[in-house]
Amino acid sequence: MNACCGPARGAAGPGTVPEAPAPAPVPGADFEIPVRDRADVLRGMVAVPGGPFLMGGDDEDAFPADGEGPVREVSVSPFHIDATCVTNARFAVFVKATGYRTEAESIGWSYVFGPFVHPGARHAVLPGTVPGAPWWRAVAGACWRAPEGPGSSIGDRGNHPVVHVSWNDATAYAAWAGKRLPTEAEWEKAARGGLVRARFPWGDELTPRGRHRCNIWQGDFPGHNTREDGFLGTAPVNAFAPNGYGLHNTSGNVWEWCADRFSADWHAADRPETRIDPAGPPTGGTRVLRGGSHLCHRSYCNRYRVAARTSNTPDSTTGHTGFRCVAGG
Repeated sequence: MNACCGPARGAAGPGTVPEAPAPAPVPGADFEIPVRDRADVLRGMVAVPGGPFLMGGDDEDAFPADGEGPVREVSVSPFHIDATCVTNARFAVFVKATGYRTEAESIGWSYVFGPFVHPGARHAVLPGTVPGAPWWRAVAGACWRAPEGPGSSIGDRGNHPVVHVSWNDATAYAAWAGKRLPTEAEWEKAARGGLVRARFPWGDELTPRGRHRCNIWQGDFPGHNTREDGFLGTAPVNAFAPNGYGLHNTSGNVWEWCADRFSADWHAADRPETRIDPAGPPTGGTRVLRGGSHLCHRSYCNRYRVAARTSNTPDSTTGHTGFRCVAGG
């Protein structure tokens, strides 16, 4: 994982509070997965046609080490995908129904963007800094319910994406909802909205006719955000116009977990045997993240381009990482 995009758990170094041993949640192990009919599963989802598409990018400002390219033809079967990221309100329904505790809650801390730490949570900032990304803070008590640490809440953010969720948490939610996490190819196919080799889900220009189409950082990172797009932190999941398939916010706002193991070698990444079984337990390694976040800025991390990618460990949690789910065609 690029630390600027989001640090892995434990990246803040030896000064950070020791991690409590916590077994990774296994979908279905601690709660009953309800039987759902197709209409229930597909509510809030959009259909994406199957077939080949051109995956990856070769933009002049791409990050070759991330394995964005070369551009290659990849085929997917038809599927449905959530039109938006999973919201705080929807995740709260899951937690109420199952009693689920996220990894951030079980372990006791999560990463918060330093300037966002709640004034009442300054005592909860743990020692240690993230090499190369000192703006991240490990905050005791930070979790999906308290995104900026103790004293913060999601009271007025029911329609914002849930954050501080690990890959394991996202997989558990998806199983409960009768869905799964998207493969990286499915995610990119859906994010492109039918456009071919476009830099963004709406085309090649970041702000066509001066209009902001996504929630990213404007101004000088990390000191000043001008909020030209209307938002400082996360935005509602449907804040911007959808792409050609009806998906909102596949650029910016929050990073989104995918099912695949990460590899910078696309020949390996596209082989089915390198992917995890979405219904099975995690077995180590890092997992793919796509889409960029509200902290992305052209000066250091323009990974809000549709071909951009990064990764993190499946137990890592941050204040700018969420997810959406898919279901079969």
